[in-house]
Amino acid sequence: MKARHGLKPLPSGRGARQFDVLAANVLATALSPRLVAGGNRLRDVFLDPAEQALYPDWEDAAQGMVAGFRESVGTDTDDPRFIELVGELSLASPRFSRLWARHDVNTCEGTPKHIDHPQVGGLWLNRERLGVSGATGQTLVVLHPDPGTDSADKLALLASVMRT
Repeated sequence: MKARHGLKPLPSGRGARQFDVLAANVLATALSPRLVAGGNRLRDVFLDPAEQALYPDWEDAAQGMVAGFRESVGTDTDDPRFIELVGELSLASPRFSRLWARHDVNTCEGTPKHIDHPQVGGLWLNRERLGVSGATGQTLVVLHPDPGTDSADKLALLASVMRT
């Protein structure tokens, strides 16, 4: 598969339902250097202090992510990839282990994200999840600011820096 529109694809065999990053564009990677094909959002948020620092409300973000992960996986808890990931994170992150034990389930569609970016400062971005037709369990996640806001200006600045 060829990369189009700046997206770098991940070889098949990995699952978006486990919050694996299957592809990311340059601006997504500018928001977080860990948003790259082959990465895993759960590992990043729970095990990487630099990723945690992007979220001023990290506790709430972590809680929402675990609840969204539970919703994404649904009843497919026999999947070996799922078992491996939950086991790894349960051992490596006490916070993940506590949140996982709560059994919260939540859909995170249309959820605003507050990011404290080291180069441009605070950003409020809308998060949309779009199902990918013909690819069961895969979603396209789009982060975008409201037009005309300070966050829109900061994201445009970040995009211009990435082009140079």
